[in-house]
Amino acid sequence: MGYTLIQRQVASNSTSIDFTNITTDYDEYLITMTNLQPVTDGKEVHFQVDTGSNTSYNQTITTNTYTAGQNLGDVWNLLEQQNGQQSGTAFQRIAYGAEAQSYRAWMGHSGFLRLYDPSDGTYMKHFQSIMNATYTGNGTLAQTYCIHWAAQGYFHTTTALTRIRFQAETGNLYTGIFSMYGLS
Repeated sequence: MGYTLIQRQVASNSTSIDFTNITTDYDEYLITMTNLQPVTDGKEVHFQVDTGSNTSYNQTITTNTYTAGQNLGDVWNLLEQQNGQQSGTAFQRIAYGAEAQSYRAWMGHSGFLRLYDPSDGTYMKHFQSIMNATYTGNGTLAQTYCIHWAAQGYFHTTTALTRIRFQAETGNLYTGIFSMYGLS
């Protein structure tokens, strides 16, 4: 079986993007994100989940994250592990700090978030996210950067997850396409 498109949403100066239709119909959910840009420079994209009809989006989470990057001129590179959450309840960062729409050379973040068996009532819920971004500073190819951000972890709950929220660290999401797919 393949992936089934469940819902698509477009950010347009949005405070958040919510998917409230995670059900037992699928064993795995894939949310693709294309050309995300925050309204405010340097702010990251975050996510969190919830259970039942709850809307507090504060499930306990443990994560590990890393960043890799390089510029075309080969004068800058990066490979580092970031601080993840250890039994925290905050929204989880899933993207490198982006430049806002006012920075015209920014290409935006694109990538995915995968939830594994979120409706299971026995085990904790695992996730994986990979986001990539490219931007050019000062209009020169030597200042063209490619940055990769990966986050993975699990939610400390055996209760079925029913909803997921995406938002900017602060401010709104200026633009971006979010598509949720199910795989049974």
